[in-house]
Amino acid sequence: MPEQAPTIYLRDYTPFSHTIAEVALEFDLHPTATRVRSKIHFAPNPENPSAEMFLHGLELKLLWAKIDGQPVTPTLSDQALTCPVPDAPFVWEAEVEISPETNTSLEGLYMSNGMYCTQCEAEGFRKITYYPDRPDVMAPFTVTIRGDAPVLLSNGNPARQSGGTAIWHDPWPKPAYLFALVAGDLVAHEDKFTTRSGREVALNLYVRGGDEHKCAYAMDALKRAMTWDEEVYGREYDLDIFNIVAVNDFNAGAMENKGLNIFNAAYVLASPETATDADFEQIEAVVAHEYFHNWTGNRITCRDWFQLCLKEGLTVFRDQQFTGDMRSHAVKRIDDAIVMRGYQFTEDGGPLAHPVRPEEFVEINNFYTATVYEKGAEVIGMLKTVVGEDAYAKACTLYFDRHDGQAVTIEDWLAVFADATGQDLDQFKLWYSQAGTPRITATSSMADDTFTLTLTQSLAATPGQDTKRPMHIPVAIGLLAADGREILPTQIVHLTKPRKTLSFPTSTLDWGDAPHGMPIASVLRGFSAPVILEQEMSAIERAVLLAHDTDPFNRWNAGRTLASDVLCNMAAGEDTPDPLLLDGLGAVLNDNALDPAFRARVLQLPTERDVAQALHDSGTTPDPDAIHIARERLSTAIAAHLAPSLDHHYTAHQVDGPFSPDAIAAGHRSLANACLSYLNRLDGGARAAAQFDRARDMTQSIAALACLLRAGVGADALQTFETRWSGDTLVMDKWFALQISCTTPEDAVETAFALTQHAAFTNKTPNRWRAVFGTLAGHQPGFHRADGAGYRLLTDQLIALDQINPQVAASAVKAFQTMDRWDSGRQSLMRAELERLGKQRGLSADTGEMVGRILG
Repeated sequence: MPEQAPTIYLRDYTPFSHTIAEVALEFDLHPTATRVRSKIHFAPNPENPSAEMFLHGLELKLLWAKIDGQPVTPTLSDQALTCPVPDAPFVWEAEVEISPETNTSLEGLYMSNGMYCTQCEAEGFRKITYYPDRPDVMAPFTVTIRGDAPVLLSNGNPARQSGGTAIWHDPWPKPAYLFALVAGDLVAHEDKFTTRSGREVALNLYVRGGDEHKCAYAMDALKRAMTWDEEVYGREYDLDIFNIVAVNDFNAGAMENKGLNIFNAAYVLASPETATDADFEQIEAVVAHEYFHNWTGNRITCRDWFQLCLKEGLTVFRDQQFTGDMRSHAVKRIDDAIVMRGYQFTEDGGPLAHPVRPEEFVEINNFYTATVYEKGAEVIGMLKTVVGEDAYAKACTLYFDRHDGQAVTIEDWLAVFADATGQDLDQFKLWYSQAGTPRITATSSMADDTFTLTLTQSLAATPGQDTKRPMHIPVAIGLLAADGREILPTQIVHLTKPRKTLSFPTSTLDWGDAPHGMPIASVLRGFSAPVILEQEMSAIERAVLLAHDTDPFNRWNAGRTLASDVLCNMAAGEDTPDPLLLDGLGAVLNDNALDPAFRARVLQLPTERDVAQALHDSGTTPDPDAIHIARERLSTAIAAHLAPSLDHHYTAHQVDGPFSPDAIAAGHRSLANACLSYLNRLDGGARAAAQFDRARDMTQSIAALACLLRAGVGADALQTFETRWSGDTLVMDKWFALQISCTTPEDAVETAFALTQHAAFTNKTPNRWRAVFGTLAGHQPGFHRADGAGYRLLTDQLIALDQINPQVAASAVKAFQTMDRWDSGRQSLMRAELERLGKQRGLSADTGEMVGRILG
């Protein structure tokens, strides 16, 4: 394996040697020879003074440099320069040349179909000019752009625009990772927003010509997010203008650059004809997330990249709150738990496990993870539960007041909560430093008319952390009688020691007319903590929770656990599913008092990935083929058992009239399409074909096409779909992905390879590459085919992609992180491919680190 880049440690943090008063940048744009001139006012930092200055720089051609107007000759290396500097304030000036057109990494300044754009988080600014590219160095920027593009954009407010020149000034100090520049032939979808203080803000959503009709929903989401942040967190926007630009070539979802957000086009562009309900919801969430960063990430940023979870975890939590308020808190909580269990728990339980705040890294790009984002958000949610809603609001206000304009740490964040509430949060802080997913075991007993619930916690060793301390875990519990009556409403139990026993005299419980007996404990209501719950419970007791629990999450979870148990048993050879599951699903389906979106979530079976995880947790080596067969058989059994009800609700939940992306209409479509997916197993695609022919929106069209492909009768519809949408990049991403996700395990690898030969496939656009190979990696029985073909194909692609875009390649290596879960034959095949990848000459540090961590 190539020599690994040096490891960076949290404990080694020191402030930068200088502070910056102001930055002026000038860009003369050219595809292969852009000139960047910088003028930076430095002053010695009394906390860490140095006679030499170190500036990051990567793939730059230095033309000249000056200090206080006098030429200097810095010492250059591949990734930086150093230069002797005065021991007083001075002005640094330099000019570099860069080539945006050949920058395929999509970091720094690059080109996307003729448009100049930037991505500087985490360390992309060093590809633009020499600068202290670290988040704790903050300064106001003035940017001059010269070029022949009709639209020239940067951060802040426009100062002057005329004759191929634009000047932008951002008065708010920011780190380099928030710098942005866009230049291209773009069209603005315009609007405005009036803040609560009466200030008018111009809003612009820039897209390529022809996409203007796909902007309305993103703009509406932005205005709702701005209003929500004022009402819920008291945060008002602070510039005269807010711009969003949609870009086709983008490594991530979006970027919160101050005043100029740059978005993957998939999270901006939407019309009923081209976007699904899931797309609309994601656009709403991502637009809100990036806007919320204006305060939690921009005005207050992180001191170093180890604190990434502070800005991202807090902002994810805020966007989750927003989505819940806009749609359904119950359904949103279920969706968040699905992500945590399906992705973050896997990360926590394997070779890539790391704390929410890592203590070391080689490449920071490899730590933009579910642990930092989603688990980071769960930690914020638990903190809110621990201190209470009012205290949370008080502490957040103190945080904004105390740290505005600063680069801060987790310690700063927790200190405002300690100061605002008087609570000792030292034990709670372990959530930031201990890796792994805690396990809670809940056991029940009854004696002398007293019900006893005992909770124990444990946390397994993870890479680099063999010994763990007990966590502070808020556990929401309730009790039900055998007939489903709630006899104890939700209460929060603070589990702070390895074991806690709770006693409930039956005389204190609200039995009403319910028969007395052994209560059923509803534990971890609302998914109150990101833990694995182990609770011995009969299928009958789970059926009671599925039918009657007042907590929507635990009601859903009871059905999910029942289904998981059934699938595990069927994968082990059991012939027929438990009728309690079939009847329980039917009862939820037919309960018209329940939200259709909630019913659709209950009808969704655990994924094959979930079942493999459950088997692995139980000490059983999962067989991906057996799991696939079991899930197919159970789906068919549900379809047969519930056929009349499924047919009724498929018809009853069709949405007439003009399309609306609101939660109510989306919920109806979700339930109807859940029913269609089961009925498709009985009618050979007849209903799906009719729906495909009459579909007026992408949600209905793509659901029908998926059913037709799974039924083996989708070839004509697939061709029709391609013919209609070949000119729409985002819709074609769906076309590529669907062919792999809906094919058989035997054909998945060959289908993926065949798609790489399609004229519209490219590995230079992350969305298109992930549509094929992200989907293949998620096709469990196809990717994990016993002959290793899936592993070989992905490795071939990673070798090629790493030379083009190391960040996307490194992220895709995660497909191998479950290696130790499988049988010895598959493990050997996976290890061989990882070793082949690791031995490649010129392998990037990003990908090399991921390979090394998985191989141990």
